[in-house]
Amino acid sequence: MLKDKLDKILLKVQKPARYIGGEVGSVVKDKSKVDIRYAFCFPDTYDIGMSHLGIKILYALKNSVPNYWCERVFMPLPDMEEKMRENDIPLYGLESLEPIKDFEFIGFTLQYELCYTNILSMLELAGVPIFAKDRKDLFPIVMGGGPCVCNAEPIADFFDLFVLGEGEEVNLELMSLAEKFKKNGGTKAEFLDEAAKIEGIYVPSLYDIAYNEDGTVQAITPKGSAPAKVKKRIIDDFDKVFTPDYFVVPFTEIVHDRSVVEVLRGCIRGCRFCQAGFIYRPFREKSKDTIIEQVKTLTETTGYDEVSLSSLSTSDYSDIEGLLCDLSEYTDKQGVNLSLPSLRIDRFSEEVVKKIKGVRASGLTFAPEAGSQRLRDVINKNITEDDIMKSCRIAFESGYSSVKLYFMMGLPTETLEDIEAIKTLADKIIELYYSIPNRSKRGITISISLSTFIPKPFTPFEYEPLASEKDVDERQKHLLEITGSKGRRKIDISWSRYENTLIESVFARGDRRLSAVIYEAWKSGCKLDGWGEYFKPELWAKAFEKCGLDMSFYAHRKRGYDEIAPWEHMDMLFSRDFLVSENKKAHEGLTTANCREKCAGCAINKTLGRACFKYE
Repeated sequence: MLKDKLDKILLKVQKPARYIGGEVGSVVKDKSKVDIRYAFCFPDTYDIGMSHLGIKILYALKNSVPNYWCERVFMPLPDMEEKMRENDIPLYGLESLEPIKDFEFIGFTLQYELCYTNILSMLELAGVPIFAKDRKDLFPIVMGGGPCVCNAEPIADFFDLFVLGEGEEVNLELMSLAEKFKKNGGTKAEFLDEAAKIEGIYVPSLYDIAYNEDGTVQAITPKGSAPAKVKKRIIDDFDKVFTPDYFVVPFTEIVHDRSVVEVLRGCIRGCRFCQAGFIYRPFREKSKDTIIEQVKTLTETTGYDEVSLSSLSTSDYSDIEGLLCDLSEYTDKQGVNLSLPSLRIDRFSEEVVKKIKGVRASGLTFAPEAGSQRLRDVINKNITEDDIMKSCRIAFESGYSSVKLYFMMGLPTETLEDIEAIKTLADKIIELYYSIPNRSKRGITISISLSTFIPKPFTPFEYEPLASEKDVDERQKHLLEITGSKGRRKIDISWSRYENTLIESVFARGDRRLSAVIYEAWKSGCKLDGWGEYFKPELWAKAFEKCGLDMSFYAHRKRGYDEIAPWEHMDMLFSRDFLVSENKKAHEGLTTANCREKCAGCAINKTLGRACFKYE
């Protein structure tokens, strides 16, 4: 038995609790009463995957149907993978400890482009053919969902189908279809034809891609009854969306070890670099009563003493102070801390800081994204220096002595003056700290985290090029020189590796030809590319060379408004004219108000037949 084989190796690997299952809240069913089994695969480690809210929601949703059984599967680290291969242990579900190749569905959540080689490793370790064309039998059906599906072309050759948009409803529709096919018979091709008729389902094999001589996409042609454009799925009444009343509670520490309640979905802001802010539209909130009830339920069923109010911008909840006030009546009595991981600088207040102080007494994190007001206007961040200083003052007067600031380098129209503005802003925050009489007695620490801007699909900046390595390196060195950070204790600076950024940028805007590159890189030893110690840029470079493709073509090329994008057949329900208009406004230095202030004309609510915000 597989369990016996596992018993022999678990004490020989790090953190064996990642691989044993049996946690509080995990669902074990009688296999004889189950018709459809679903392997929910997170293509990264247990520690990261178990922190993800989406897997918690869909795991509970699928298991709420008596004859469906969803099990969790994660990418084993190299020590465990080596032992599995040595002992002929295939990839298995944590609930049953049985091979997932025998399940009806193998589903991957696609959160990050640098996880793509992990998908191939997991399929191969499971004993499942890697390419969709080689999987002739009806089952297993290999599917994907998550934000990367908005451009799934680089991994299209490996998947039978994808879910575009929100999965709470469409997942059960797919499983119901599979149940019918299992009972009545049918081929995989017939199943995929039927699945493509479900709104939100994209079947790559039902689309032909033609290319121009210059390598750009010439045409995307659907076959048979496949739709010309795949419309993303939307949960209309977010207050009634399925929400689990339990979480699986790990035996071992994970990245975000707490309960999580989603308070809203979508974003009102329209930051021009932010893919999530566009692809998760429209903006929808849960009622206060619903949120409070869900916080109580999860606190009681999990035993966690911290709850995170999750969203893209929790402080944009329409009555955030009222929500925190009402919630604290319960959490204070229970000794439960409230965490708000996504705070907007211009929505930070004394009332908010009082409610989160117990969680983050050491420091706060803000994201100005750019040092100068000019560049903040270009990216439509819609915050001012006064907003930043006001929020820092509130934090310092409340006892905080550490502030982490997120910035991006390589933004469209960026100059060295914009980089110098980061240092100027940090100096002003330090001066502000020492001007406050009732500040903490500790010295201030400013942590500056720099990421390189990556142009992403379905944003106004999808047309922009990735900055060259030379330009990024020049700007990083310039900031180090002017801050004197090598010997200065008050400002710490860190940044992402350009090699990772380049690969992520290539796959973010890539086409279907990149499946061959991913396969070649994986065969040569690439996996866990999001982990610095495992990333092998030299192998990626060789894979591109062998496949005759150029990374710069995908990453460093400015794209025309009329170019057919590889993701042109994905319909995110807002207007492409809107993205073009926002791109032009960026280059003019013009801002667009947030959705509560004025409709920006993205047209998504009009498309859905929904009411937008009411304006005075």
